[in-house]
This record gives sequence, structure tokens and C-alpha cells, in this order.
Amino acid sequence: MTRTDEWVLSDMRDAGEREWRAFSDRVMGGISREHVSVAQIDGLRCLRLQGEVRLEHNGGFIQIARALQGTGGTPLDVSPYAGVRLLVWAHEEQEYLVHLRTRDTTRPWQYYRAAFSAGPTWRTITLPFDGFHPEQLRQPLDRRTLTSLGIVAYGRRFHADIAVARVALYR
Repeated sequence: MTRTDEWVLSDMRDAGEREWRAFSDRVMGGISREHVSVAQIDGLRCLRLQGEVRLEHNGGFIQIARALQGTGGTPLDVSPYAGVRLLVWAHEEQEYLVHLRTRDTTRPWQYYRAAFSAGPTWRTITLPFDGFHPEQLRQPLDRRTLTSLGIVAYGRRFHADIAVARVALYR
């Protein structure tokens, strides 16, 4: 694929990891724990999210997220693109999610989600925007108003261990 077909949002080869922040269900009373580090896995520099996803106290997630902004701090318009492409690795085969937030997601529990599987080899994951489902809202995904993208371990008790080397949009 040529560079004109993709727009790289985050590439961990440089200082891309500074664009991301980590958090868990502790922001709402849960007890899941996350740890984020810059790592080298099979020669690729990546951002690695590890931790325990716990369900007690209405918990159940750990996440890394990156704010998305257009010019002047406005939401990012990705309407020319068809979806999100990730380069990911996981310690063992597990399901993870990508969460997208827009101007319409005004509450913490609102987002658009798409699931993917990651395992112990590097994989390119392609997630079309049409495959993202709204959570706790009725508005369809407005690609003109993206505000953040998150990689999430969610919904069941497990040890999460996922690495991300690249996040891009594709046409």
C-alpha cells in the first residue's frame, strides 16, 4: 500500500508513545490495574499495555488512548478514510477492542467499538469504520468529529498484554 492510501496517526519508532495515556476502570471505582511501557518485540518498537482486568466494583477495563485533533484543536475529520489499521501483537491469543470517541460521546461510557484478535505474532488489523458499533448512544459514527482512539482490554477477567507498533487510517 502506498503512503497516499494511509495516514499514520501514531508510529512508535520516534516519540509516538508520548501521545498516548493509560487509564483503567479505577476512574469509576473499579480495581483493574494497567502498566504501559515502551518495548522492543521482534525488532519492532512498540507501546505495550499490560495489566489485570478485574470485574469487581463494576470494573472491567484497561486502556491506552490517544487524543485526535484537527487544525486549531477541532475534532479530527477522517471522512476521506475507510477505517483504522493497526499493527499489533499480544502475549497470547485474546480479543481486544478499539474505541473511537467523537463530539457525540459526551459521557465516559459512550463510544464506538470494534473488536479484533491479537496473538503472539505481529498482525495488521484492518477495521472499517462501518464495523464500529455505538455503545450507550444512538447516533451513528460521525467521521468528521473524531476526538480519540483507544486500544482496550475489556469485559472479562484476564491478564491483558498487548503491544501496538503503528496506528493508521486507510482509504
